[in-house]
Amino acid sequence: MSADVQLVEDLVARFPALEDPYSAHIFNEEGVLPHVFFWDVTQELVRSFVERGSDALDWRSVLAFLEEQLSRGIPEVSEVIGTSFLWYLPNPGDPGHEIINYLGPAMTRGFREIRPRG
Repeated sequence: MSADVQLVEDLVARFPALEDPYSAHIFNEEGVLPHVFFWDVTQELVRSFVERGSDALDWRSVLAFLEEQLSRGIPEVSEVIGTSFLWYLPNPGDPGHEIINYLGPAMTRGFREIRPRG
């Protein structure tokens, strides 16, 4: 199994709130496409951050998980997290943009490289 698919599998295993989007993704894409799935992850995470509901995805734990994964330095994983997560975080002025203040050191570096203007 490739490292980027393993990232998706590990993420969904750790965060059951992502099981429904994952199942829909598998059905629609007929398999795991990590970059495509991370669009859904980003949307779910930002929604959880903005709404802060009791049944929402634990956005802090997901950020910690992604930080840990990015820090491992595996190119396929770094590419997915960078181009398909960090790149799609809300822009300045959009709801949820403040989530960038909660990124760990590795993701903050990656975010600044990918989106130097925020």
